[in-house]
Amino acid sequence: MRLFPKAQFKDFPKEFKTLNALRTPVTIQDFLNAMPFNFEERGETYWSPVVVLKNKKAHCMEGAMLAAAALWLHGRPPIIMDLKTTNRDIDHVVALFKEGNRWGAISKTNHAVLRYRDAIYRDPREIAMSYFNEYFLNEDGKKTLRGYSEPFDLSRCGAAWLTAKEDLDDIAFALDRSPHVDILGKGRARRLRPAEPIEIEAGKIIEWKKGK
Repeated sequence: MRLFPKAQFKDFPKEFKTLNALRTPVTIQDFLNAMPFNFEERGETYWSPVVVLKNKKAHCMEGAMLAAAALWLHGRPPIIMDLKTTNRDIDHVVALFKEGNRWGAISKTNHAVLRYRDAIYRDPREIAMSYFNEYFLNEDGKKTLRGYSEPFDLSRCGAAWLTAKEDLDDIAFALDRSPHVDILGKGRARRLRPAEPIEIEAGKIIEWKKGK
């Protein structure tokens, strides 16, 4: 694993101080939970960690990249994972971490589901599968998770993504095009049982409202 490029933050001392204070997966998750959700009201964004810290809001991929940056700063690999859905739904991105030989996940979401995972899972596949029954459409309860990416190491993308002023569309595209593992296989989707009405109601709970 490459060393964290601290020199990249020479012009961003305030943001580096904030990032440096996020020393554990729990503190990172608590920080993301307290940060308002980025509803992209002016169009799609893929902000760098520095821009997220300046704007004080994030959506799932932006939160995952900030989490990965904090993990990297404190000696852990900056790994993210894409959860791939059907065309009717939206992908979700989490940051992965290990405690000993077990995996966990940090997640920025605006809903009561698809959240943090403690480091109890044997591998990234187990983490992805732990989200399966939570991943459904509120309109009809159809379950939509179809695959997950192999762990995507952001250190392979260099250092500019940590402090870039422009959107990180190239990383979003690379993650989307990276190798993914299919979950269901052919023909199984039609046999899935929809989420129950009580689950759908719980899925409507949100943490942040637009404009707040």
